[in-house]
This record gives sequence, structure tokens and C-alpha cells, in this order.
Amino acid sequence: MINSELRVCFGLFRRGFALKARVLLFVIAASVLLGADGPSLPTSDKILENYCQATRGQESRVRAATMDVDIAASIPKLKKQGKLHALRHITALGRIWYDKLRFEGDGTVKSQVINRYLTAESEAQSEGRTAVAVTPENYKFTYKGLTTLDGRDVHEFHVSPKHKRQGLFQGEIWVDARTFLRVKESGYLVKSPSLFLKRVEFVRKYEIRDGISVPIEEQSVVDTRLGVGKLQMTVAFSNYAVDTREVAETPEIQ
Repeated sequence: MINSELRVCFGLFRRGFALKARVLLFVIAASVLLGADGPSLPTSDKILENYCQATRGQESRVRAATMDVDIAASIPKLKKQGKLHALRHITALGRIWYDKLRFEGDGTVKSQVINRYLTAESEAQSEGRTAVAVTPENYKFTYKGLTTLDGRDVHEFHVSPKHKRQGLFQGEIWVDARTFLRVKESGYLVKSPSLFLKRVEFVRKYEIRDGISVPIEEQSVVDTRLGVGKLQMTVAFSNYAVDTREVAETPEIQ
């Protein structure tokens, strides 16, 4: 009788063990299949590689471009302000220049804020786009993680320039998780564009349009050595258009 009960118990144990083994094998197989076919988060190195590839692809598509620019600047301590409207050109070689300038407001704002901004931007681009490009050639990238920005998934990086060069900055860059194009930059310039300026902080926003990261707004706060406090400036970009015509000459900013 006891032997019979032992055989029954052993049989039940064996069948239970076999069932558990089959369940375990099923779970392992499903995990393997899901791992092979399901989506997986890319590594930080892969994200950076995709960003660089998307950036190179954008550069190859944009030979030249134009856009309207509206610059509003002020010196709050002096209660002075001014506005400028211009047409911004980017040549096939990456040089920037402006025409059709129309200004209204205080002359001090024009000469000490807006003109200095325009000149500094042109000088930063004088060595070509590669010299100021936000790429591993010019920056060290530190991945900070996946987050959301204006309703979209983005990868955030901290960037530190490898050289103290005009136009380079230290801060953060946000990269769209789907296209790997930049949608925002924030930080401060590591080299002041003028002896009169101590520190230039900014936030730049971009819009992804037809596979291109297009600037839409830049906000800056500038700490000066002029004894007038901080300068504030907002640059709005609109009517972006790719222009395939060659720009023969770059006129000087007046």
C-alpha cells in the first residue's frame, strides 16, 4: 500500500516537474523572440552615431538657405530697446550674411547689442561650418538620458568644447529620438565675442521640417563690462527656404 502511494506521488511529482520545465522553456523562448524582434533602446554610443549621421545628412541637403530674422533687444537698466528685421543668408560654404536691414529704436541698442551679435555670428562662421559644428570633433558628449520636450521623446546630452574657439559653447543639447536631429541647445559661449561682454548665455530652439533641423528662436542674456547691467535679446527666425543659387559675394554688415 505504501509503495503504491509512493509510486503515485512520484508520478505526480514527475508530471509537475515536466510541466514546469515546459513552462520555463516557453518563457525562455518567448524572451528570446521578443528580444530579437521587439524594440530595444539604443546605447548612448549608438545614439551619438545616429545623431552624427543625421547631422551629416542634413548638411549634404542644405547647400544654401535664406530666412527672415527679427531681433528684439533691450538694455533694461537704461530702459532702451530696439528691433531689427533682416534677411539672413547662409551660403553653400556656410558663411552667414544679412541684407534688407530695417531698424527701429535706440541707436545704443543697435550698435552695442544687435550689431555685435551679427558680427560675432559671422566671425564664428568664418572658418566654416565644421569648425563650430556640434559634433565629436569639437565637443565631448556625455549622455544624460531619455526625456520629453514639447511632447516629443528626446535624448539629452551635456556637451563640453574641446577647444576655446569662437562660436563654441558649454551646455546641453536635445536630440529628437526619432530623427536624431537637434531640437534644442542651451548653454554659454566659452569665448566672449567682444571685450565688452563677460558672459553670453542662450537657449536655441529648432523645428524639424522635411528632414532638416531649422532654427526658430534664440534667447540670449548677456552680462557686460559696460556698467549697464545685462542685455537681453530674442531672435525669431521664419520663412526658412533652401536656396540652391550660389552667393558670389558676402557684403559687410553696416
